[in-house]
Amino acid sequence: MLQHLAVQRAAASVGISQDRFATAFQAIVTTLRAPARNNPKPRLVQPAKPVAERGLDPGPIPLGRPFPLYHSPGTVVLLDDQPDTLERLAATLPKDWNVVTFASPHSCLNYLQQEPPRWEADFWAQRRIVDDWYENVPLIPQILAYWADQPDRRLLTQVLVCDDLMPGMDGVDLLGELVDWPGYRVLLRSSNDEDPLAIAAPGLIDRCLPKQAPDLVTTLTDTVNGFLAMPNARRQQIWNRTLSVDQALLLRTPSIAGDLANFARRTWVEWVAIGEPFGILGIDGVGRVSLLQLEPAAELPALAEAAARHGATRCEQDDIRNGRSISDYKLQKCLGRSKPASVLPAFYVGDGAELLAAIQRVDLPHCR
Repeated sequence: MLQHLAVQRAAASVGISQDRFATAFQAIVTTLRAPARNNPKPRLVQPAKPVAERGLDPGPIPLGRPFPLYHSPGTVVLLDDQPDTLERLAATLPKDWNVVTFASPHSCLNYLQQEPPRWEADFWAQRRIVDDWYENVPLIPQILAYWADQPDRRLLTQVLVCDDLMPGMDGVDLLGELVDWPGYRVLLRSSNDEDPLAIAAPGLIDRCLPKQAPDLVTTLTDTVNGFLAMPNARRQQIWNRTLSVDQALLLRTPSIAGDLANFARRTWVEWVAIGEPFGILGIDGVGRVSLLQLEPAAELPALAEAAARHGATRCEQDDIRNGRSISDYKLQKCLGRSKPASVLPAFYVGDGAELLAAIQRVDLPHCR
């Protein structure tokens, strides 16, 4: 298990507003799920949003899907040589998607062929954060600076939806030219001929959909939502380096991964799981940052002792030992703050009693 590294530097611009915690908490966690058998304590649930703010809900994350250690909203590219069809399709897709449309296959190909170096630059920027953490630079201030300084990361195309029959270059030919582009490929078939997936090179097409199907919009939305929710293998590898073996195993537990994924996608547009402090740092659509602090139940006695050294009362220490609260001293230390730590209401994640969580707001003037 990786040893926790001592924090030597901190970002002077970082701060936490404790008096606003109650408001942030109510906005994120609204109800408690039914407690599991032999576990009378509350569990973490997904925050509810006002009906007006909800898009098409793709449903719960299936059990067994790995938790995305890093998730960022990306671009969806639509390619169809018929402008009317393209405009109609784009107008019916979820409004929160960043959609870019092309009527020319050559223009679309040129656009996507310029992306691999930008993907590599983004991977490198994230990898540098972790490398610097190994040199005792705290993770959270680095991540927040990255989010503030690299807004183009969200413009990277994650899914291409491509028509199969176009003048000059059909869809399969275009996909065959995208050798190094790492996104998902969806082909819209105009005929009922042999499925291109059966004849195309492996990895060329991720999904084929019949273009004339009456439920095309629903099926396409579900398909793209599924691809957007998939963990990126390179990002998983990068951020897994910040986790201890025990932390990584907890996040791979199906019920924990499912709870966290459902919570994250209803709370943030972008998030990252980190090992120090253990938790998920996320940013919502209007730039508000929060940390879902995670604490293994087995470490609560040690956490209570550490909290005592950071100002926790005896009653607060008892609440920590009994799984009712979590101390935020690790976050305070990471942010370089010297004020006494706070004790936050805690909730169980997953079906068992292995992992607790507490949500807290992080106020940063330069983050967006």
